[in-house]
Amino acid sequence: MSESMQGLKRTHRCAEVSSGNIGETVTVMGWAQRRRNLGALIFVDLRDRSGLLQIVFDENSVGSGGFAKAATIRNEFVLAVTGTAQKREAAVNENLKTGDIELIAKEIRILSESETPPFPIEEDSQTKDELRLKYRYLDLRRPDLQRNMMLRSKVAYLMREFMAKEGFLEIETPILCKSTPEGARDYLVPSRIHAGKFYALPQSPQLYKQLLMCSGYDRYFQIAKCFRDEDLRADRQPEFTQADMELSFVDMDDVIDVNERLLKYVFQEAAGVELTLPFPRMPWQEAMDRFGSDKPDTRFGMELTDVSTVVKDCGFGVFTGALNEGGSVRGINVKGCGAMPRKKIDKLAEFAKGCGAKGLAYLVINEDGSYKSSFAKFMTESELSGLVSAMDGKAGDLLLFAADKNKIVWNVLGALRLMMAKELGLLDESKFHFLWITDFPLFEWSEEENRYMAMHHPFTMPKEEDLDKIDVNPASVRAEAYDIVLNGTELGGGSVRIHQNDIQEKMFQALGFSKESAYEQFGFLLDAFRYGVPPHAGLAYGLDRMVMHLARTDSIRDVIAFPKVKDASCLMTEAPGEVEAAQLQELSLNIKTQEAQS
Repeated sequence: MSESMQGLKRTHRCAEVSSGNIGETVTVMGWAQRRRNLGALIFVDLRDRSGLLQIVFDENSVGSGGFAKAATIRNEFVLAVTGTAQKREAAVNENLKTGDIELIAKEIRILSESETPPFPIEEDSQTKDELRLKYRYLDLRRPDLQRNMMLRSKVAYLMREFMAKEGFLEIETPILCKSTPEGARDYLVPSRIHAGKFYALPQSPQLYKQLLMCSGYDRYFQIAKCFRDEDLRADRQPEFTQADMELSFVDMDDVIDVNERLLKYVFQEAAGVELTLPFPRMPWQEAMDRFGSDKPDTRFGMELTDVSTVVKDCGFGVFTGALNEGGSVRGINVKGCGAMPRKKIDKLAEFAKGCGAKGLAYLVINEDGSYKSSFAKFMTESELSGLVSAMDGKAGDLLLFAADKNKIVWNVLGALRLMMAKELGLLDESKFHFLWITDFPLFEWSEEENRYMAMHHPFTMPKEEDLDKIDVNPASVRAEAYDIVLNGTELGGGSVRIHQNDIQEKMFQALGFSKESAYEQFGFLLDAFRYGVPPHAGLAYGLDRMVMHLARTDSIRDVIAFPKVKDASCLMTEAPGEVEAAQLQELSLNIKTQEAQS
């Protein structure tokens, strides 16, 4: 039978009871983690978000009624216990914050009983994700997840504290916005009042924060909810949180300076991690050439090597064919893996095909210096030796090569590099390698749209020395854009914004927008730019990703209270769900079934 608190007040959280409270009467409340009945004594480990405290029930102290009540306790019962803190006489637990004390119960109340949970409430759960997410409210009781949630709260507090001291104003921007054509898919919200029209949930507060700069607020900051209708990955959710900022009268160096100091403060205060400033910077082209990625993990080597000039006249048609088509031939040296079984190499080739390659060429350097290769018969001994030399190949090494368009070669070898590093244990989880990637291309060609698209967004400033190339060679134009990368994850990104009308018009023309269509989509921003707009720049972090790294977990689902699964659904609430016909009618919507559509 559940009881009420009846005026009983908690004096301490469980792990707040310390040796300084010995001899005092304290009241704690929480969940029963475990009960051990030794006959004359009953021990209960009581748990709340702070940790565990051992409660001792002795009939002499708690009375026969209280002792009988303690005997009924099961895991996850909610208890209120008043007792005296005392030093443990034996069985001191050095791994527990309260391991040298215990509470001798004087009074117990069972505030709520519990059915047997569908899985144990314990750290490092081996329960399948699907079951844990269905009962997420139970999963969130686990100490490791609770630590993650408290860490997230602390990070948000620290960011707000730092930004306020730096003169940033926290300003909320709308959730119901206008849909824009650039970027990922929008989540749309139908309007009841304006039949047939839709709001879009914000992919970011980008346009609003630029308007705030036009409004003279100088330094803006917000921890903002954002939404993108994209396929999910380990570090991506349909709804996510950005730590967003914008600054006026600044350049890229100013933005980088304040953000390096922000990261140093947050990582030190939240996790005791000391960061060394400044962080290194690397141009986008160098990152792609060396690592095959614009978010490279620099905790290990295994860098890409361009061997195009070495093999340009060889007899292997796969290599020369790629070069004739304007592509490249590049490789990675997987040190000491020459003994890898052929079946495993074939699996690497399948993996490469999954990344867009037609295949994967390999060369093994045997311990006696001879070669075993998928293409050796097409090349002379001299050509093979030159290739091995260019790759810094030694006996026992495995050399892997991709030949195709640069974009595919980078993608394939960049992914292989990461996969092999994980398999070989080269990723040191204790290291935090920060890196700024700069000088991104302003545009990227979309085969689907058959036009150039903005690599970041249409309001990114071109580098001044590239302005004259926008009309004649858009692909060569670099952007005043910068990403902050941590251990192979894009932690955040930003850019200097366009504030001159003539440059903005050039940008829209290069993206295929007519003046009319640009105004149709972004008229409110372009109108604001007619009334005096300051030079401005900004950056936004993925807060979920930042906390993921601080918590040293590999999935943002571990740092989000109620995450979605791969198909963007919620296993706990079963969202998205159907709605009543009356609601659809109010919104002037009619749902067509797949059968009706076909």
